[in-house]
Amino acid sequence: MEYLYYPGCSLEGAARQYDESLRAVFQALGVGLRPLEDWNCCGATIYMSVDETTSLAVSARNLALAGRDGQRDLIAPCSACYTVLLKTNRYLTESPELRQKVDALLAKAGLSYRLNVTVRHPLDVLVNDVGIERIAAAASRRLDGLRVAPYYGCQIVRPERGFDHSEFPETMDRLFRALGAEPVYYPVKTRCCGGMLMTTFRDVALDLVRELLSCAVENGAECIVTTCPMCQVNLELYQDQVNQAFKTSYRVPVLFFTQLLGLALGCEEKSLGLQRNLIPFQLGVATA
Repeated sequence: MEYLYYPGCSLEGAARQYDESLRAVFQALGVGLRPLEDWNCCGATIYMSVDETTSLAVSARNLALAGRDGQRDLIAPCSACYTVLLKTNRYLTESPELRQKVDALLAKAGLSYRLNVTVRHPLDVLVNDVGIERIAAAASRRLDGLRVAPYYGCQIVRPERGFDHSEFPETMDRLFRALGAEPVYYPVKTRCCGGMLMTTFRDVALDLVRELLSCAVENGAECIVTTCPMCQVNLELYQDQVNQAFKTSYRVPVLFFTQLLGLALGCEEKSLGLQRNLIPFQLGVATA
């Protein structure tokens, strides 16, 4: 079992711990990851509102590279990258006119895209391909008693995605419950974290982050686990500013789901990039 891997810009920068923990988890489970060679930025979500055709071509270049060797599954862990690549795939499939324009641009780089790539999120792959039973059997530590708030964010499970419910997803909940953790009641699990509003309307974004932290704390969560680099940054990095603005005292660890999964699988903390997190997390669990 091997998948092509598109890390995207965030996982080679601010979210390096996501990349490190993802690689460690897949290695521990014996699942191959082959990095996509010569990948480029997906264009990010905002670019589509600026120049649709060019933004689709920028994204489609990655799909064309991934599809050169035939039908492939391409893993994209960043929520923005996953959304953009998935949307590009859908637009080019449904609109022959757009596909013709994009093909003309790709041809200038000696590329073409045959609509033969399936864009996947690693959470989907781990739960639905590898399987929860196999993951639980491979775990060397139990997460018994750990109360977690699974936070999916607003992008990866919207209606066109298909691998989980769009409003109340359960994939992470089922995964960590099988490892002994207790997912807390977290009805805000698909609400927006504010995204790039931190650079434009900070007061609004801080309030959105406050709501997410408040819900986790009120329901007894010891940590938040997420699937998105932007969500992880906003929820962790801005806790001090939330505390100053709202007279709170939050200090909630915010982990990538692969970091917590890696701990359960017995991976070394350094290989999971836990030292890169701003708020320390200690896992006191029994050996399985």
